Amino acid sequence: MFAYYFQLGLRSLRKNPLLTALMVMAIGCGVAASMTTYSVFRATSNNPIPGKSSQLYVPLIDNWGPEDAAQNKGEPPDAMSYTDAMALMRDHRARRQTALYPVAPSVIPADASMLPVRESSYAVYADAFPMFDVPFLYGGGWQASDDAAHAPVVVIGRALNDKLFRGVNSVGREINLDGRNYRITGVMDTWDPQPLFFDPVNTSGFGDPVQLFIPFTRAIDLKMATNGNNNCNKHSGEGWDAWIRSDCVWIEYWAELPSVAEANAFRQYLHGYAAEQQRSGRFTWAPNVRLYDVPQWLEHEKVVPQEAKVSLLVSLGFLLICLVNTVGLLLAKFMRRAPEIGVRRALGASRKEIYAQFLIEAGTVGLVGGVVGLLLTGVGVFGVTLVFDPDIARLATLNGSLIALTLLVAVLATVLAAFYPTWRAAQVQPAWQLKSN
Repeated sequence: MFAYYFQLGLRSLRKNPLLTALMVMAIGCGVAASMTTYSVFRATSNNPIPGKSSQLYVPLIDNWGPEDAAQNKGEPPDAMSYTDAMALMRDHRARRQTALYPVAPSVIPADASMLPVRESSYAVYADAFPMFDVPFLYGGGWQASDDAAHAPVVVIGRALNDKLFRGVNSVGREINLDGRNYRITGVMDTWDPQPLFFDPVNTSGFGDPVQLFIPFTRAIDLKMATNGNNNCNKHSGEGWDAWIRSDCVWIEYWAELPSVAEANAFRQYLHGYAAEQQRSGRFTWAPNVRLYDVPQWLEHEKVVPQEAKVSLLVSLGFLLICLVNTVGLLLAKFMRRAPEIGVRRALGASRKEIYAQFLIEAGTVGLVGGVVGLLLTGVGVFGVTLVFDPDIARLATLNGSLIALTLLVAVLATVLAAFYPTWRAAQVQPAWQLKSN
């Protein structure tokens, strides 16, 4: 019977072309608006490392005091000073750990015909690669001994490897950064976690894929300044040494704590460390520390743009308005067929069969509306750059899951909108219709 009712639904689309066109456009526009904004919201609120998001933590330590914290709702600074980051690295209370900060070395190609370029780059420790589940096409990350030796080693991205070495295995070869040679230990496969969970402070959560990693210790030796935020609550003094000894915050520290017990122990350690700094006279305030896992950290940094949330709510409201209009149009369409319904009931059709016929017919309208909505969603996804930042807009894509969701929402929404018109149609009294006709 489903195939028969579906065929009747297709035929009914041609009987009232104006009503059909109005319903299809209402559904298509409503679904397209909601799916376009949902594609942006989905991309920005995505879990970037689902297998480990509850195991990776970023700690915060208040090294500025309550006056500055009061301006930030009592929260510590969202980065660490060099002093605190190195203290945590030395104490090594986490199973894996890394301090990191963005750098901007110039990549000087061996081919003299190519110009130097700057790629998204970070200074990290060896633990960063297994911590962040970085995939490798060739080789792997460097070893902890390379960190200790401040070795000139580097991990490069697949895109940079394609550009410099035409995609071949470049492990063991050298790359020139700022006039110094670095030995390549690994080539990353395509790796672009979005949001960029490990550094939302400097990227707002979105940016180009990282193409270079160098040892943190090497970057400090070469006095590579941060290519990100450098926040100070007072003058840091002149020169590199004064800067890294100051309370300026510019380093992110990450710890891998696979169990709740390890996370609780690390939290206690943080409190103890801040208390020790208070006792030594460096801090003159009570310990104020935080420990956030990946979802909490992204929420703390407000990675999901406010405009994405607002636009999603507005578009869902627009979809609701479109469905209310669809209810009225379906009611008009179905009630015009009251004589037909009366005859069917008189010939023995049950109310259940009337419900099935008209709900399937509504689903047919929704399917056609979904196809229209799919086309409009494609246009909307292409045009989100007019509303959102390009780094965010590029994440909105019309993939298979969004296509399926668009069609599903269109059909389900139309069927739900059809319940009242179908109920009214099923209440038609056969005797009244036969008598009046």
